[in-house]
Amino acid sequence: MNYPVNTIETAPEAARPTLAAAQKGFGFLPNLLAVMSTAPALLEGYLTLSRIFDGSSLSAAERQVVLLAVSRENGCAYCMSVHTAIAGMQKVPSDAVAAIRGDTAIPDAKLEALRRFASSVARERGWVSEAETAAFQAAGYGPQQVLEVVLGVGLKTISNYTTHIAKTPLDTAFLSVQWAEAA
Repeated sequence: MNYPVNTIETAPEAARPTLAAAQKGFGFLPNLLAVMSTAPALLEGYLTLSRIFDGSSLSAAERQVVLLAVSRENGCAYCMSVHTAIAGMQKVPSDAVAAIRGDTAIPDAKLEALRRFASSVARERGWVSEAETAAFQAAGYGPQQVLEVVLGVGLKTISNYTTHIAKTPLDTAFLSVQWAEAA
């Protein structure tokens, strides 16, 4: 199947206002959104869920740790690259980003607990053990954050799977932080 990287002009009519707003907000039209626009409901759902996740109790750095950890778990090179760049803009500690990219422990114990929990939720499809949940909560997180991690996993699963299926090409803006899973 062919999944075009649409422009505002070539996208389905229902997706055009959303793409125009995204282009204005980002300063360019990310390829992921251009691909998603083939299914306007997917595009709208993804962006809506993203805004909702941004309103969670997790800090910007914590949200990026979740999004990177899930993208790493799902082997999504596109999303790992994009969220590496976003994490840099949001002042996520560079050692945390490097650790996730390299699949090693984050030096900050609380962020490491978050990384481990988010990865486990994605890997185990939500069937995390009581011990994993207890370790996450022992790091200072509560039931609200447990469920907000589920929200982040859902958000990233949408973009990871879309990218895998459509083979979304990496945007030029993210080439400097391109990621590939080690063989």
